Amino acid sequence: MERWFFMTAPTYEFGFIGTGNMGGALAQALCQTVSPDQVLLANRTAAKAEVLAGRLGCDVGGNEDVARQCCFLLLGVKPQMMADTLAPLRDILSRRADRFVLVTMAAGITMERLAALAGGNYPVIRIMPNTPCAVGAGVVLYTANELVTAEELERFTGAFAAAGVLDPLEERLMDAGSAVSGCGPAFICQIVEALSDGGVACGLPRKKALLYAAQMVQGTAKLLLETGEHPAALKDAVCSPGGSTIAGVRALERAGVRGAVMDAVIAAVERTKEL
Repeated sequence: MERWFFMTAPTYEFGFIGTGNMGGALAQALCQTVSPDQVLLANRTAAKAEVLAGRLGCDVGGNEDVARQCCFLLLGVKPQMMADTLAPLRDILSRRADRFVLVTMAAGITMERLAALAGGNYPVIRIMPNTPCAVGAGVVLYTANELVTAEELERFTGAFAAAGVLDPLEERLMDAGSAVSGCGPAFICQIVEALSDGGVACGLPRKKALLYAAQMVQGTAKLLLETGEHPAALKDAVCSPGGSTIAGVRALERAGVRGAVMDAVIAAVERTKEL
């Protein structure tokens, strides 16, 4: 079969295959740093990509367009869908004569596995973002294989600076890091919901209870980060002898909340390894 090659430079700097919760959050952050005309969006349900593109000012195409025309190809699909997503693109990628970088955000898929699914020994960046990236308060853990140049990694991390904190992490620790920062928003939302439910049970209007709980979480996180204090020290600072806070802390300890949260992280890591 005759083989041909795409010789032109990439049309877009960044392309997304998959614009779900995570891909969409990253696209929103990216377009605060990079001109939207440098971003191409593709999604299995085209209408979803079109709505996001309309809001951000990006272009919309198909998976094949992203594979042909983008320098950084961000793969925002579920781990169990990665093989089927990449299979039709393998030939397109193999024909490219220009340089490109694959970026995976799929839990549990190593860089080596991703390159194999894509059909070549390609440069790969592996990231583990979280949904707060959409509002510039996220965490993006990242690592890269040896084929990614320092300049490419700098371009990539600089482009996503508006997402929040970008932190390099060894690939062997990615599953653990993702369980804390990537799954953590779901865990914290359960806690915020429980706090607001408790407030409602004690007479607070729902809207006020939710506001107080969410703002408290935001403020406490900021206090931890800015002071550098250990969480236990900040907890102790709130607990007056014989007071209401220590009574509540005792109830949490009696219910095993600390152990349950630890178990949630461990369960998330174990499930990731099964994917």
